[in-house]
Amino acid sequence: MYIPKHFKLEDEAIINEIIDNYSFATLVSQHNGEPYATHLPLVWKPDESALYGHFAKKNGQWHDIENERVLAIFQGPHCYISSTWYETKRTVSTWNYVSVHLYGTLEILTEDKKIYESLEELIIKYEGAGSSNELSSLDPNFVEGMVKGIVPFKIKVEEIQAKAKLSQNHPLERQKRVIKKLEKSKDENERLIAAMMKRNLNND
Repeated sequence: MYIPKHFKLEDEAIINEIIDNYSFATLVSQHNGEPYATHLPLVWKPDESALYGHFAKKNGQWHDIENERVLAIFQGPHCYISSTWYETKRTVSTWNYVSVHLYGTLEILTEDKKIYESLEELIIKYEGAGSSNELSSLDPNFVEGMVKGIVPFKIKVEEIQAKAKLSQNHPLERQKRVIKKLEKSKDENERLIAAMMKRNLNND
């Protein structure tokens, strides 16, 4: 990913927060000699530097992906920034956004314990603890049948690239003008970018 130095995001806590909050990722690899992508939820375990997820078994991407280097893209909030909001006409409009790329090697999970742990964590993340959808609450035969239709995996992450393009290359007063404009928006993405821009200014 192209990351000018003023947009480089290195704060580990913020990176983990983005991955956790925007966990419906794009997983990219080579399949049959061509770039191929699948959109799917992933669980990030920073203590292991690992991502967990699963393919539908009918998705052919997994056939030639094991032990290969893959890319998982986590796209955070993003929005258009109009140059009409600036104090000058001698500049151009742009797009502010936050994105995290994780590179690593994929391993197909075959151990039942690991498979069920990864599925349980996924359910708890999106359903919440105590949900009637927890694996322990379901018919074991039903769960076994469902597991046969997926290919669980783990990605051992080897490199993280993170970018927060939040108008840092503009003067302070201009950034404040953009924040003020975005905060008034009804669009959630625009308000989220405003909050990130404000946090970035407060951290400087």
